[in-house]
Amino acid sequence: MRRGLILGALVCTCASAQVSPARLVTAYPAFLARLDGHTLLWRNGPATPLDAGHVFTSPADRLDHPDLRELLRQPYPACMPLNAPAYANDPGRARPAAFFGRMYGSSPATVRANLEPVNWFGQTLMFSRVNGAANALRAVEHDLAAQPALRKYLTPSAGTYLWRVVAGSTRQSAHSWGIAIDINTRYSAYWEWSGYREFQRGIPYSNRLPQAVVWAFERHGFVWGGRWYHSDTMHFEYRPELSGC
Repeated sequence: MRRGLILGALVCTCASAQVSPARLVTAYPAFLARLDGHTLLWRNGPATPLDAGHVFTSPADRLDHPDLRELLRQPYPACMPLNAPAYANDPGRARPAAFFGRMYGSSPATVRANLEPVNWFGQTLMFSRVNGAANALRAVEHDLAAQPALRKYLTPSAGTYLWRVVAGSTRQSAHSWGIAIDINTRYSAYWEWSGYREFQRGIPYSNRLPQAVVWAFERHGFVWGGRWYHSDTMHFEYRPELSGC
């Protein structure tokens, strides 16, 4: 990766690569030993098949019952220009709860045991220390602190850890594992605020975040909800198996 400074903004000149299953092992070496064919071997406990054998019946079913195959299906365009995503393109929105729960905690108590305070421009946020997530968020804050003009988009944060499901669904939110942050909602857009139904065609794209903010997060392994057809521009979550550049 090369970095440059253009008009006061950090620029990342890198391209999004096709996701491969091996990327999981690279992203989470403390937990994952290796890939054996179509099976993911953990350092402790039973193996996980990439394909759980579920036959998806609809786009929503892919989000309701994702396996590792579904997690990896859509490559994430880290550090690429900010463009309106294609219909149903939501890289990172599929989160197999058993996979992430095994690393970060499968209950509020086990997740909270792994949280630690992170300074976010004077605001204390709780974030998971697992897999270096908290350190990654600190690195984002460090990068963006050099650009005071961006501060208004970042603070106050609308929150990090909260054990919950995604509104209107049974899907576990990434906030449940302490690996997601919502930034200032004043400059944010969320697909459901406009009254659209999930997977309805024609959901409008709107974004007010500067590219420098998005790329700072992506350099440190975060995905951005503004890369989703179901846009959530306040939302970033630590997903180094998909992002990083």
